[in-house]
Amino acid sequence: MARRSFEVPCTVRVINTDASLEAHVELADDVIVGPGDEVRVNGDEIVVPFGQSVVLERTATVTRAGAVERMWTRLTGDLEFMELCEFSFSSGRKL
Repeated sequence: MARRSFEVPCTVRVINTDASLEAHVELADDVIVGPGDEVRVNGDEIVVPFGQSVVLERTATVTRAGAVERMWTRLTGDLEFMELCEFSFSSGRKL
């Protein structure tokens, strides 16, 4: 039931333009991330000025979920998905 962690190389792509704000991480070695697993990109903060994009090579620490945590994530994942639908980037002030 103990969690297992390992490091893997990764490629980080960040785009900050008027058309898009995106961040993507591709793990090397065909590592598959499952329910409950955590991925943390190592290194300094990534700051991309407006109108630019960057591609960086980093390492990531992947922490595998234990069996109970994986099962719990699968069971509750559908309910928590609805929370993701209720976000906003506004400050909440009326315009």
